[in-house]
Amino acid sequence: MIESLQRAARRLLVGGLGLAVVAMVIIWSWPGAGTVFEIALFTGTGVGLLGAAGIFLPVGDSTASVRDVHPPVAGRWLALNSPASRVPSHGTRSYGQAYAIDLIHDPLPGAPSTRPVPGEGPGMRPASDYPGFGQPVLAMVTGTVVRVTDGARDHRSRTRVWSLLYLYVEGALRDIAGTRQVLGNHIVVDAGDGCFALVAHLARGSALVRVGDRVEAGQPVGRCGNSGNSSEPHVHAQLMDRAEATSARGLPLRFTGIRIDHTLPTDDTPPTGNAPLTDDAPLTDGLPATGQHLTTS
Repeated sequence: MIESLQRAARRLLVGGLGLAVVAMVIIWSWPGAGTVFEIALFTGTGVGLLGAAGIFLPVGDSTASVRDVHPPVAGRWLALNSPASRVPSHGTRSYGQAYAIDLIHDPLPGAPSTRPVPGEGPGMRPASDYPGFGQPVLAMVTGTVVRVTDGARDHRSRTRVWSLLYLYVEGALRDIAGTRQVLGNHIVVDAGDGCFALVAHLARGSALVRVGDRVEAGQPVGRCGNSGNSSEPHVHAQLMDRAEATSARGLPLRFTGIRIDHTLPTDDTPPTGNAPLTDDAPLTDGLPATGQHLTTS
C-alpha cells in the first residue's frame, strides 16, 4: 500500500510541477492571460509539493531470508547500485528495487572491446559501442516465465553531465508512463514459491522465451541492452514478491558460484582499473559491493 502511494506521489510531483511550469510560461509570455492560468499555476505548485512530501512516506524492507540465485550474467562484470553497499540499493523501493543490482560488462584487460570511460567522449554513444551490448542474460531461478516485454528501443548512452541531466528529466517522464518505460525490455520468472526474478534493460527483440515457458536457472533468456531508464547497456536484476513490479516489494538475493574482486576503487583508480581476478580465486556465494567486479566460472 505504501509503495503504491509513493508511486502516486511521484506522479503528482512531476505532473503538478509540469502544470505549474506551463502556466508560468503562458503568464509571462501573455500579459493578458486569464485567471485560469494563475489558478493552474498555484494548483500545479500545490499538487507538486504534495507529491514531494508523499515520496517520503515510510516503508519497511522485506523480512524474507536471502535467496541464493544463479548470476544473470557470465564473464566479468562491474557492480553498481548494489544492495551489498546500501539498501535500498537504487535509492528507492519502488518497482521492487530495494535489493536490485546493476551489472555492467567490463571485459578483462586486453579483450577486443573495452567499455567507454564515463564522462569522456560523446555524451550519447550508440549502445553498440559498449562491450555489454548483446551479452547473454541468464535466468536467475528455475520456474515459469510470466512476463516478457521485448519491443522497447535501445537508446543511446547518457554519460556526460548534460546528457545525465537529460536522463533525469526523461526518467521522470518514464515514471509517469509506468513499468515498461522504466524497466524497458524485461523478463519475469515465477519460481513458484512467492519469489519472482526480474532481469531488465534487455536489447530489443532479444527475448528467447515466451510467457508460459519453463526455464532452468542459468538458461539464456535474452541479451543485454539499453532500453528503458538506463544510462548505458547493463543488466538490472532483482527479486520480487509478485510478478508486477509496479506493486512489488523487493526480496534480498545473492549470487552462487562467483568470484568477487574485493579491491574497491579509489579516487585515483576508477572501477575499470581494478586488477583482474585470477582463475584460482575461490568461488563464493554473495554479492559484489558497488565498484567491485564479479566473474563467473
